[in-house]
Amino acid sequence: MKALKKEEISQEVFDLYDDYAHNKMDRKEFLQKLSLYAVGAITLPSLLSFISPNYTDFIVVPENDPRLKSVTIHYDSPKGGKKMNGLFSIPKNTKEKLPGIIVVHENRGLNPYIEDVGRRAALEGFVTLAPDALSPLGGYPGNDDEGRAMQRKRDRNEMLEDFIAGYHYLKNHENCNGKVAVVGFCFGGYISNMMAVKLPDLAAAVPYYGRQPKAEDAVNIKAPLLLQYAGLDKRVNAGWPAFEIILKENTIEHEAHFYENVNHGFHNNTTPRYDEAAADLSWKRTIAFFNKHLKS
Repeated sequence: MKALKKEEISQEVFDLYDDYAHNKMDRKEFLQKLSLYAVGAITLPSLLSFISPNYTDFIVVPENDPRLKSVTIHYDSPKGGKKMNGLFSIPKNTKEKLPGIIVVHENRGLNPYIEDVGRRAALEGFVTLAPDALSPLGGYPGNDDEGRAMQRKRDRNEMLEDFIAGYHYLKNHENCNGKVAVVGFCFGGYISNMMAVKLPDLAAAVPYYGRQPKAEDAVNIKAPLLLQYAGLDKRVNAGWPAFEIILKENTIEHEAHFYENVNHGFHNNTTPRYDEAAADLSWKRTIAFFNKHLKS
């Protein structure tokens, strides 16, 4: 099978995958439309392999990294009515209490990429918790297609309560100093925005390409926001102008960055939507933002 290069693939393929990943079509329709771009040496299997996540080869911080203690923990979500699981990570040999970060996954459960992000953030001097919204259904099933199907079975507001419960768990953890922020991606970006709406004592929020809250909710935000957007992400970016007006009118501390010519999901280094320059810059900004609001 030919190994494809990013520059060989038209933007329409990335847009098609975005629609599929966000449940705008089923797998059968996705494959039918994807097959239209299988021309010449570019076969449908090679296209499908290219566009799908590769969690085996692109983990940055391995599960057994000796610098960290990473374990699965369990906590209750009273309003969500659920028993939740999550990956808890902390630098080894830490004597003092650390600020905390909730890491919120995309619309497919706690996959290896998000676990990796949790470990990456912990190495920056934080205690992190990456909850799995699929916990009540048995947890992330091992692949994103099944994960998306499972997550569609859950109520979005209940999942929000599950992440809020994770925030309280981490805030009161013996290794946390009580300052807790959130970072989330895609669905997790929306949850990050909504946690800022719901939690007046949230220390900071960094939504990556996340849908914006309604105006009547956005006015309640107290936490400083760092908003990370992909320049080619028309679907999510359409909600930015109205959100920006609310943030400015209500003097809500925020900064927004648009990374030009990159796709939704650009931070996810396990898929071809990944853009190294944008991902690295956005992550440096994220950590600097958390250092400012959680450590100063």
